[in-house]
Amino acid sequence: MAREINLGWDVETLNKAYRQGHMAAAMGMGCDRCPYRGAVVIAAWEAGWEDARETAREAVANRDLLSRIA
Repeated sequence: MAREINLGWDVETLNKAYRQGHMAAAMGMGCDRCPYRGAVVIAAWEAGWEDARETAREAVANRDLLSRIA
């Protein structure tokens, strides 16, 4: 796998950071709990965290909509 020697990240690292950020948000952890250093990897972690939060908001909105319909 190609690795950015100067930046210290590769695609696998970014995918792992994204998945861990997603999992952290799903478990209710705050965005300030990112364990990474380096702007690019932190951004990947935060993207996963934000995507999980958005998914949770959509699930709540859908549940509320369905309860009003029923």
